[in-house]
Amino acid sequence: MSSDFRKLLFDISEALATEELAALKFLSLEHVPVRKQEDTEEPKAFFEVLKEKGMIEVEDLFFLKELLYRINRIDLLASHLGSSREEMERELQVPGKAKVSAYRQLLYGIAEDLTPDDVRSIKFLLQEKLPKNKLQDNASMLKVLVEMERNGIIKEDDLTMLKSILKAFRADLKKKIDNYEEKTKGNDPNEILSFPVRVSMHPPGQGAAHLLVESYKMENNPHGYCVILNNYRFKNPNETRKGTVEDGKALKRVFKWLQFDTIEYMDLEAKQIFAKVNEYSKKDHSNMDCFVCFILSHGEKGKIKGVDNELVNIKDLLSCFSGSNCPSLAGKPKLFFIQACQGSVGHPAVTVKEDCSGHLETDAIPALSIPDQADVLVGMATVEDFECYRSIETGSVYIQCLCDKMELLCPLRKDLITILTEVNKEVGRRVLNGWKQMPKITSTLRKQFIFQIPQCQSIEKQKK
Repeated sequence: MSSDFRKLLFDISEALATEELAALKFLSLEHVPVRKQEDTEEPKAFFEVLKEKGMIEVEDLFFLKELLYRINRIDLLASHLGSSREEMERELQVPGKAKVSAYRQLLYGIAEDLTPDDVRSIKFLLQEKLPKNKLQDNASMLKVLVEMERNGIIKEDDLTMLKSILKAFRADLKKKIDNYEEKTKGNDPNEILSFPVRVSMHPPGQGAAHLLVESYKMENNPHGYCVILNNYRFKNPNETRKGTVEDGKALKRVFKWLQFDTIEYMDLEAKQIFAKVNEYSKKDHSNMDCFVCFILSHGEKGKIKGVDNELVNIKDLLSCFSGSNCPSLAGKPKLFFIQACQGSVGHPAVTVKEDCSGHLETDAIPALSIPDQADVLVGMATVEDFECYRSIETGSVYIQCLCDKMELLCPLRKDLITILTEVNKEVGRRVLNGWKQMPKITSTLRKQFIFQIPQCQSIEKQKK
């Protein structure tokens, strides 16, 4: 073996984290059995095993490239092996080229998509099927899957038990298995799947830092519903929210452009607000990627005001989309944006030039606490106890800025948190009625959320 080849493997092994080694071993199980893997506690030893099995050689590094691609260490793929994501995607389209089976890819993708609570639930449901020492708290989902295979609970042509378990709380992943089974009927299963899971946030050559950020899948059209609940005319004429119609127009333009099924509902009473949100939580979102909801109204602490001046709890609205209440969105992002004040106090301003023209009004709305669940983001127009502002001519400062930033940054593939941070910066620098406004982001998202831009379509077409 040449010293250059050995040095190459050494450098790659040094850049891999422990959990990444576990992923490589799992993806290689068709080629290196569990018994042979058990003594490999570091990447260098695992690479030696792959060499012994003839899976990596000086003249053939494709399997190593594929493994790095599957765990999305594109930085190592580029810096050490001279390949790229695009090149690998092209090569893996060649029939018979992929060495990681579609079945193995499916299980790995499921394991990566599970939350810690999901994994605990699976272990609990498997207590009568597997030895307790295989279900300890520190046992990863990949290890649990290996034990399920060892005990004949799952296999390539029988995933019934895994589907039954996931059906109760992760219907989206059960659906993924259904799709896999449907596609493999009468086909070579090794040609079905080709999806890496995690995305490296480090430039090529900076693989020593192991912060990897996964992105939510955005592959359907439409990507999901964008529901706009826009209260304009209230029973009390003095509470009419002039300018909010402009907000609705801007939101519909942007989210139709982003390929969402966008619907606006005007002037809802409190009971109607809850009923509408609950209605969408009962829909089947299996063929959608996410859910987006905008609420534009007045309110009080912890509540949204209907046009009848009755109140509905924000927490109740969000709870409609818990994993148990909306299983088809479990594991998928739920985005809520609320345009309204969270108090009646003006945020003190620094001395800068006034940069907002036109008459401004405020919306009264509450402090917010979201349910303790994953995959939820709530964007608020302002922090607790302070006012936010709405122009009676051009719409609210927050919503209009959000739409502007999305039009600017989505084509650059900026993630949602980055976009909202830019909104914070832009809104926060303004002086409004002599006061400042600072939006707030509350998030339990587990991955990056990146809006997909439709091909050959611009925002200008939506404006017409």
